Amino acid sequence: MSQIDVNSVLSQMRALGAQATGAMPTASLPSASSAAPSVDFGSLFKQSLGAVAAQQQDAQTQQAAFERGDPGADLVKTSIAGQKADLAFRGLVEVRNKLTDAYTTIMNMPV
Repeated sequence: MSQIDVNSVLSQMRALGAQATGAMPTASLPSASSAAPSVDFGSLFKQSLGAVAAQQQDAQTQQAAFERGDPGADLVKTSIAGQKADLAFRGLVEVRNKLTDAYTTIMNMPV
């Protein structure tokens, strides 16, 4: 299982947020031919879900190794892995909540 780099994920989220809000230089407006490359939200979200699941699996593996008393199992590393998995899960829940709020807002808009 691969470790997720938090700084990399944050920079990707900021870049996507800038694209979503249309943050671009004011000197030039985009034309139809120079549109920004499309980002597949579904695959990005699926990749994020996989990363969170991998972190949780890693934390559970380290916790089980520590509970068994395996040599090399470190309390500090186990605790950090658990905190990382918890933080990633909380972030995912917040994204879900924001998406649900956005959907509700759009559905309640008058046509």
